[in-house]
Parts: sequence; C-alpha cells; structure tokens
Amino acid sequence: RLQDFIGQKRVDSIARVALPACTIASFAVGYVLQSLRVTMGAFALSTLLVAVMVVPPWPVYNRHPVRWRKD
Repeated sequence: RLQDFIGQKRVDSIARVALPACTIASFAVGYVLQSLRVTMGAFALSTLLVAVMVVPPWPVYNRHPVRWRKD
C-alpha cells in the first residue's frame, strides 16, 4: 500500500478541530434543551460523522502517494 503523509496530516487536522467542536456543540444543545439524552445522542452522531469522514481510505486523502524504492 502507498502512504500519503499529506493526507494523514489533513485527516489529523480535521479530527483535531471537528471532535472538540462537536463536543462543545453537543454540550450546548443538550444544555439549552436540558437533556442528557440529547447531549449524548448529538455527541454520538457527530463522532460517527467525523469517523466516517476520516477513517475510510477516501481517495481525497491519497492524492500525494509516496513511492517507496524497491531494492
């Protein structure tokens, strides 16, 4: 398999921004609605959405593959 370090950095950046943002948004929605169930549901859905965005090997994250030298 080919590695794309630029794509890995992009995924890391997305996860580092999206997960805290989703956590804060989930807490805010749950606080406004005074519902722990809404907080946990929103957090679970947003975490699942972020996971779907960054876990699979999407082609957009493999645009700069590193060709390893064969000996």
